[in-house]
Amino acid sequence: MTSKQIWKLLWILIFTWNGTVFAETIDDPCGGTSPLLNIVDRPTVGDSACVVPYKKAVLELGYQYQKLTHRAGYQQNFPEAELRIGLPGNNEFVLLFPNYIHQSIAPHSGFAATTLGIKHEIGYTKTWLGAIEALFTLPSGSTVFGNQDMGAAVNGIINYTFNPTFSLSFMLGVTTQTQSKLDGGQRFTSINPDMILTYVLNPKVNFYGEVYGQSKTGPGESSGFNFDGGVLYLPLPNLEVDFEVGQRINGNLGGFHHYIGAGMTIEFG
Repeated sequence: MTSKQIWKLLWILIFTWNGTVFAETIDDPCGGTSPLLNIVDRPTVGDSACVVPYKKAVLELGYQYQKLTHRAGYQQNFPEAELRIGLPGNNEFVLLFPNYIHQSIAPHSGFAATTLGIKHEIGYTKTWLGAIEALFTLPSGSTVFGNQDMGAAVNGIINYTFNPTFSLSFMLGVTTQTQSKLDGGQRFTSINPDMILTYVLNPKVNFYGEVYGQSKTGPGESSGFNFDGGVLYLPLPNLEVDFEVGQRINGNLGGFHHYIGAGMTIEFG
């Protein structure tokens, strides 16, 4: 079987699954009493399997303070801005704005690259929810922290709900990306697993723990894995605030030992 035939079969299975397995009339797992907590991507590295509803939009913002692995420096990055717009057909458009980075060691500051993409919610059952997304990182940003050439990522996202209290989300992606111009601009490809366990304390408070990694963290580098955890709070139906901590497990993924961060999400429409 050729690669073209494999891709054709995969799409047939996806659309068949979407039209039959998910055809039963059940409650939307992306809805409920606190839909914004189901929709938000932050502060996890893995994305939600839920898309933003049609004619609505969410703006996610955040801040991180990191202790770097090299030369005992620190780094701050913000505003971690992500705009997500709901589209027809269970789709959403995603725009990640350039992130500003400031650190105590040279080079001291600069901007990361711009990323845009689209996510499609495949469908759901009483316990399962699935989505796929494609992201494209533009050759943009500063010489220090940007990307030399175009990058891309394809992610599959599955969420399983054990009961009203616990759920498990798994994201598996493949990325191709380049270093910044300062670092040589070399391209590398990696496989990126991500697993998130969520505990729902009540309709307004969620706790989570996440382990994520990459098979390669750079050209000629080996794998890296990190852990993070935090809390999400919903003070208003259209406003979410969160706090997070992260810790390096091994490798050089992200270039930090540990970090703390905070952020918020606002829903419009």
